[in-house]
Amino acid sequence: MSETPSANEALCLRALQETDHDRYLASLLTPADRRPAITALYAYNAELARIRDLVREPLPGEVRLQYWRDLLEGSAHGETAANPVAAELLSAVQTWRLPVAPLVSMADARIFDLYDDPMETTVMFEGYAGETAAALIQLAALVLDAKAAEGAAEIVGHAGVAQAVAGAILLMPVHRARGQVYLPTQILSSVGLDREAFLADPSDGRLSAAIQAFAGFGLDHLRKARAAGRLPKSLVPAFLPVTLAEPVLKRAAKVGVDCLTVDIRPPQWRRQLAMMRLLVTGRL
Repeated sequence: MSETPSANEALCLRALQETDHDRYLASLLTPADRRPAITALYAYNAELARIRDLVREPLPGEVRLQYWRDLLEGSAHGETAANPVAAELLSAVQTWRLPVAPLVSMADARIFDLYDDPMETTVMFEGYAGETAAALIQLAALVLDAKAAEGAAEIVGHAGVAQAVAGAILLMPVHRARGQVYLPTQILSSVGLDREAFLADPSDGRLSAAIQAFAGFGLDHLRKARAAGRLPKSLVPAFLPVTLAEPVLKRAAKVGVDCLTVDIRPPQWRRQLAMMRLLVTGRL
């Protein structure tokens, strides 16, 4: 394949640059012949993730999710070519023989985003992360090296949960403003909080304890990912976005509730350096 992106790939990259800059950077560091497919997967994920930002009521959001289900299951309405993300996603599925079921499950999991229902337990959060962040890593791994991906499921699963926890912490100010709580009720209860108390008073000291416990939950999964074995070299690019998780989780564990008002992400140059380091060392 040419290193020059097609028109649709360029549009997907541009959308990623605006909506998910870290996965945009990861796309640029992906081998050129795999880049179109992985960019399409990341752009698809970004489209699903931003639906709650685009709708005021759950029903229009469910309609948007149904569009993607219909597309993937072969019953799309309208001209697919008019949607560059849809066209690139279908091309990726066909070129690399990707399973459709995990892609459909990614859309199904995002129904949770449209409502304000509680995330009851850590197991429930792990399931949500498995169908979103972890599934995305696994699909990218299948594009890079399908055989190696088969043996990396444990690493993928734990890394996906760690990444999802970090993402939920970064989005916590937005979620709280909407009345959403991704932090499991199980963790809230362990520090004497419920959903209403978590949303009500940011000065309540128990919020820090809850956020720190949630960050610790993410760090534990990151440790398990590392303990599950060394990454096959061919799969390393699929894990580039995971490099953001550790500094965010460690910072949240340190500052607690302050992460609601302070950007705890490392500066962009550090995030790029972390991706480059992973490419060189292969150590998650």
